[in-house]
Amino acid sequence: MGESGAGPRLLLTGGHGFVGRYLLSHIGERHPDWVIDSPAPPTVDGAGFDIADADAVAAYVKAAPPDIVVHLAAVAAVATSVSAPRQAWDINLGGTLNLVLALQAYAPQAHLLYVSSAEVYGASLKSGVPMTEQFLLQPMNPYAASKASADILVRQAAAAGLSATVMRPFNHTGAGQSESFVAPSFSAQIARIEAGVQPAVLSVGSLDEERDFLDVRDVVRGYAMALDSRATLAPGEVFNVASGKAVRIGDLLERLLRQARIPIEVRVDPQRLRRAPIPKAIGDASHLRKTLNWAPEIDLDETLSTVLNDQRRQLASTGG
Repeated sequence: MGESGAGPRLLLTGGHGFVGRYLLSHIGERHPDWVIDSPAPPTVDGAGFDIADADAVAAYVKAAPPDIVVHLAAVAAVATSVSAPRQAWDINLGGTLNLVLALQAYAPQAHLLYVSSAEVYGASLKSGVPMTEQFLLQPMNPYAASKASADILVRQAAAAGLSATVMRPFNHTGAGQSESFVAPSFSAQIARIEAGVQPAVLSVGSLDEERDFLDVRDVVRGYAMALDSRATLAPGEVFNVASGKAVRIGDLLERLLRQARIPIEVRVDPQRLRRAPIPKAIGDASHLRKTLNWAPEIDLDETLSTVLNDQRRQLASTGG
C-alpha cells in the first residue's frame, strides 16, 4: 500500500500528455484515497522524469516504490516516429524496458498496466475484419514496431512473474488532443474558418480510410476498470479497447461540418493526399466487454462536438 492511512501508490508515466491528463482526473475522482505520482516530463535543462534514462528510472522507483504503475509515456505520433525513429525506439521500447527492470528490482509486487496500441496489428489489419487479441502483431512503422516490442516485453515479464496487464486502444480523441490527429486537425480548420482567419476552404487528404473511433473518456474508464480488477486478471492479460465500428474519415468530416456555423468548402490538397497502407482498422473488444463489463458510452457526435468546441476555445483564447 501507499503512505500510511492512504490507498495504494500509483506511478503514472506520461501523466502530462493528452490521455494522461484524462486518466489522472478519472482515477482521482474514482479513487480519492490513492496516492498518485505523475512526474513531469524532462525539460531542455535535463530536469524531470526521463523514461529513457535507465539509471534515473531505477532511482525513482527505488526511492518511492509504487503499488501500481500505468505506463503511458511514449512517442505517440506515427509521423514523429518516422522522422525520428531512434527517439521512438529509445522511449517506447527502451523506456518500457527501464521501467520493467526497475519494477522487478525494487517493486516486484507492483502491478503494471501497459498501454500498447492497435497499431501493433499492422498488416493484420489489411484483412478488414475486427481484430481480436489473438491476431498476429505485424507492425508497419517505427511507432508500431516499438510499441509491439514493448508489448511483447511486458507479456514476457508477466510470464516471469511481474503482475501486468496490456491494453491495446484503437483510435481515440477528445478535447486537448494534438492537431497531428485527424479530428482535431479538421476541427482546428473549422474554428479558424468560423473566426475569419482562414478562407472558407478546408484542406484534406484521403477521406476513404475507415477507423475505429472512441472518446478518450471511454478509453481511460476502461483502463481504470482493468486496474480495479488487477488482482483477478491473468498475468499479462491483453485487452483491445475499441468500439467495434468502422467510421470513414470522410463521414467523420461530414459530422463535424454539420456542426460548423458557416458553409465550408472541402478541397483535397495533393500534398496531404497520402493513402494509408491500411484502408480499414477495426477492433473487437468483446474480451474487455465480457471480462470487465466495459462498453463505450459516449456517442461519436458528442465527442466531435467536444473536440470542435475545444478548438474554438483555444482560438478565442489566443485572440484568433
